[in-house]
Amino acid sequence: MQEKKNKAAIQKRLARLEGQIRGISRMVEEDRYCVDVLMQTAAVRSALKAVERLLIEDHANHCMEAAILSGDQDEQRTKFREMVALLEKARD
Repeated sequence: MQEKKNKAAIQKRLARLEGQIRGISRMVEEDRYCVDVLMQTAAVRSALKAVERLLIEDHANHCMEAAILSGDQDEQRTKFREMVALLEKARD
């Protein structure tokens, strides 16, 4: 199977998110203004949604494609159901 094309981008974004979370923790520790902290948490949510989109894209292009090419209808149905569940959770 091929390497998932978004892996490096996902790892880079997650490392950036990790830094943002540490920054928010410092802001709380320093009793920074609540609105400033909330602005940062909104930025983290947005960045995490971008990671989710990349993961969903990889799932569609890698895992679902493999199921389609396999010709195994049970596997195809399973991957389809997984994708629907992922999209529903990503919407929330």
